[in-house]
Amino acid sequence: MRRYGPAVLLALVGTAILRVSLFSELYLRYVQAGLRPYLVVSGAALVLLAVAVAGVARGAAVHEAEGHGGGDGDGGGDGHEGAGEHAGHSHSDTHSHGPAGPRVAWFLTLPALALLLFPPPALGSYSAEREAAQRAAQGVGTFPDLPSGDPVDLALGEFGSRAVYDSGRSLKGRTVRLTGFVTRDGDGTWYVTRLLVSCCAADATTAKAEVRGVEAPPVDTWVTVTGTWHPEGELGSTEAWPPVVDVTSLRRVRQPDNPYEKR
Repeated sequence: MRRYGPAVLLALVGTAILRVSLFSELYLRYVQAGLRPYLVVSGAALVLLAVAVAGVARGAAVHEAEGHGGGDGDGGGDGHEGAGEHAGHSHSDTHSHGPAGPRVAWFLTLPALALLLFPPPALGSYSAEREAAQRAAQGVGTFPDLPSGDPVDLALGEFGSRAVYDSGRSLKGRTVRLTGFVTRDGDGTWYVTRLLVSCCAADATTAKAEVRGVEAPPVDTWVTVTGTWHPEGELGSTEAWPPVVDVTSLRRVRQPDNPYEKR
């Protein structure tokens, strides 16, 4: 059975990738939507490679069996030599190592099984709170006009950029609607938060807005808040971050299929 270990491992990894990318939207917890075709192709390639490796292993097993059968048909040979050869095979079989690899290699299947059966959740408040306070410097400037009509739906990343860097104050007097998950500080301040990714979850950074005017739901609850921007500090200053929104209504929502915003 050990000779089929590589094939089993390849098949498990390929099946796990196909499960999260082809048969569900779970891949959005790891990468951007545009990378889905590459994941599907990779998963399919691993499954096909597993089939090929299993075929090669089966062929080698048949060849080996035929070789042993031919040796038995010779009929001659010293009995002691046969006994020694038999002992040699017994010694080899009682050990786990050899061309097929040690039995401990089967533990490599555990991560693939875990991904297949128990995909991890999307990043949440813990990841958001770990981000360093340092943020890349961005120059103050003007932004395009917002769409007409209130409330205007904004991504948290865009809301934060306009609140902190927009010299045209395009948010002033406008009602905005923001969606994200709840995070909190130790002093009770709470935020509606979203993680921004460029490629995958590994490069995630945080966009958030401090919420005032309503009680905080439990941490990691997804909410949509509606309210108005509350200016704080000078444009581009550390006092202006994170931006503040005076909320007039809050609604709990389910986590979207894609929990991240594109950076």
